Amino acid sequence: MGRSRRTLPEELLLLALDPATGTTAQPQSLDLGLAGAQLVELALAGRIAPDGDRIAVVVPRPTGDPTLDCALELLRRRGAPVRAVHWIGGPRLGLRQIYLSHLERCGMVAAVPGQMCGVLPTTRYQATDTAISREIRSRLDSAIRTGVPPDPRTAALAALAHAVGLGKHLYPGNEGRSSRSRLRDLIRHDPMGGLVAHAVMDVQNGAGAQPRRPAPAGRQAGPAVRAEPARGVPMQPRHGSMARAVAH
Repeated sequence: MGRSRRTLPEELLLLALDPATGTTAQPQSLDLGLAGAQLVELALAGRIAPDGDRIAVVVPRPTGDPTLDCALELLRRRGAPVRAVHWIGGPRLGLRQIYLSHLERCGMVAAVPGQMCGVLPTTRYQATDTAISREIRSRLDSAIRTGVPPDPRTAALAALAHAVGLGKHLYPGNEGRSSRSRLRDLIRHDPMGGLVAHAVMDVQNGAGAQPRRPAPAGRQAGPAVRAEPARGVPMQPRHGSMARAVAH
């Protein structure tokens, strides 16, 4: 995959970045959204495909994007198709920071150091090329305003934006209510984006547990076996006794 095109996780993160504060909206659910956006991007690249509510690797060849290829390799190692809700609900500590650092290296955002309460070091991020953010937002606004079915990438971006709760950030107040409703409706225009977006919302609602299997005849049903969580991007090491605070 060439690097001339921004990936869906990058676009979702730029959408969530508040230009006024340099922080990201919905930081907790955004990590889930980024993991889901990786799945959609891998599907758009032809590397994975939906199999019911599961994700199957169909072409294990690397894409050329290190972060996506890490996710692809972890999916490949699972062997059998994995439920989307288990993959997205797995540990993803550091994924947002990985993408922020990547955007900084690409020159799309600039890190602005600061302090919290005058003591704890923090880092905020400001978009350096606002035209990119405007173009992403324009695609979303156009899909909402015109009602014309968007391309799969834009449809998936809309579905993920709704799933992580960016609607109130992008279209605030009573005047944005109809736009938020139409943003939610765009979820139906891309099957993979819809599958992943619903999985993101299920994880937030605590509905990601493995369903209980019926016990064999004559045997009392025991507690449901807890499914192994899907593994994500490796955890980032902490430096020093006080980790640097990254703006949410």
